[in-house]
Amino acid sequence: MQPIWAVGLMTGTVLDGNIDVALLKTDGETVERFGLYTLAPYGQPVRDLLEETLQQARRWNFDGPEPAIFSEAEEALTRAQSDAVRALVERAGLSMADIGVVGFHGQTVLHRAPKPGRIGATRQLGDGALMASLLGVKVAYDFRSADVAAGGQGAPLAAVYHAALLKSAAEEGEAAILNLGGVANITWSDGQGQLVAFDTGPANAPINDFVKSHGLGEMDRDGALARQGQVDEVRLKRLLEHPYLHTAYPKSLDRFDFGAAMAEGLDAEDGAATLTAFTASAVGKGLDLLPQRPVKVFVSGGGRHNPVLMEMLSERAHVEVLPAETLGWRGDAVEAECFAFLAVRVLRGLPISFPSTTGAPEPMTGGKLAG
Repeated sequence: MQPIWAVGLMTGTVLDGNIDVALLKTDGETVERFGLYTLAPYGQPVRDLLEETLQQARRWNFDGPEPAIFSEAEEALTRAQSDAVRALVERAGLSMADIGVVGFHGQTVLHRAPKPGRIGATRQLGDGALMASLLGVKVAYDFRSADVAAGGQGAPLAAVYHAALLKSAAEEGEAAILNLGGVANITWSDGQGQLVAFDTGPANAPINDFVKSHGLGEMDRDGALARQGQVDEVRLKRLLEHPYLHTAYPKSLDRFDFGAAMAEGLDAEDGAATLTAFTASAVGKGLDLLPQRPVKVFVSGGGRHNPVLMEMLSERAHVEVLPAETLGWRGDAVEAECFAFLAVRVLRGLPISFPSTTGAPEPMTGGKLAG
């Protein structure tokens, strides 16, 4: 197959109010060209609606009928993200007729990892059929459900794209890609077909929630609070005994599995410092689980903008830490690009999850196509 232009969409679980939108020219195996990337902000009504939806999703917890707010939020976010796609394509000097497929991840509202004797559950809001009708183009969506139904974790899905990036940079084996979103996930490949990925622990979500709970804004911008604080090392040591950190992969997390309550009772500065140190230390525990411990990690996602977190990764995870831009990648765009890449794989019937990344029983195709 010749490479085609695809658009990828991602809205993370930290709900920063933005839609990540990226253009990528790819055949689903290699990347021919990086296209435009942008952050398209949600209007405040949609943002408020999604905040309430996440709260109701946690109360629902996969028990009984879905909350009625899901359908309202699904339509609102689908229309907003469709507008964002159209705007980016026009800015790139292209038309929708030039786009082969859109990768529409949707908004994760709840994710529950499988346990022995119980398959997992995952719910992303996003109406692929509505988006396809609005844009007049094929839309790949619902990327996780098939994997979960087969007994997999349903996450992380970025591994096959990360592996393509590592291969293009000739960085297999010695390096890994670390994404710092609401949670942190790692991808490692030896370049010989061995591919490993899993969630290492939290990233920005508990820090953001803790800062918000103190009325100090949406996040610890530039790590300013953490830099002024002292890490509660006794508490950190106790937190690092959490069984998840020592469990073998494949494994995955919900955005709320590790919460701001980990810093309960600490002041804003010490709490931010302790939560940041926990994220960094948890990454180190994850690196220890890999078949070969990387000597460096290339970091994508919003967390790489936090200099204190990046410093703590170096100190506490004992690894060389480099932003994704070191290799010419766009660290904020990687996750959106990933869903453009996966959409082309869905179009081609190529697998998007693997036993060593999600725990699926075999390499699995996934996603649904509309349009």
